[in-house]
Amino acid sequence: MDGVILVDKPIGWTSFDVVAKIRGNLRRITGNKGIKVGHAGTLDPMATGLLIVLTGKMTKQQDLYMKKDKVYEAKVILGARSDTDDAEGVITESKVEGQKTKVEIEQALKEFVGEIEQMPPQYSAIKLNGQKAYDIARRGEKAELKLRKITVHSIDDIEVFDNKVSFKCHVSSGTYIRSIARDLGEKLGCGGYLSSLRRTSIGDFDITKALAVSELTDEILQKSVATTE
Repeated sequence: MDGVILVDKPIGWTSFDVVAKIRGNLRRITGNKGIKVGHAGTLDPMATGLLIVLTGKMTKQQDLYMKKDKVYEAKVILGARSDTDDAEGVITESKVEGQKTKVEIEQALKEFVGEIEQMPPQYSAIKLNGQKAYDIARRGEKAELKLRKITVHSIDDIEVFDNKVSFKCHVSSGTYIRSIARDLGEKLGCGGYLSSLRRTSIGDFDITKALAVSELTDEILQKSVATTE
């Protein structure tokens, strides 16, 4: 679709890195230094998968795309905690009395399905009085975040190996999978953090239709702005 580029974001890249790369190439191709490029839903650097990049006039529809449901494949480590709720933070081991069974883990995950209230991670981009929560957290202060209502439509394909848990989840916009990982660990009394995340769909858009950054040829990028400028 003109003006919409589906990208399979690689690990280690920020969503802004992808946007900056595409914007730079489009400016070179078109000669238009004012071309607009944005994305519809941030992925953390450690996460991979579907990122919707919008160009030209399609950037005005950013909110529409951001409000769509999303599907993720997640991996969680139990028996430890992270200050960022994922593998990028400071990890602290916790004492666990015995191995958690698959039945216990499945039952705990079922409690997240439905409309629930979720506390966002301290290290998040939520703004408080003009400051992002992660900037407050990096100063060693606690961001006064509030519970948010989100919907977890389903959690499926649950697999357990030792202290590692993997699952697929279909969630509403605004859901933090890091928070589910953290809260799963707390429900089980052992701590937990997100070790891997891949976004496979946003609304009707699927990762199978996405291109790697290296596959975004000049021809593909040119077409994305052909009818949107």
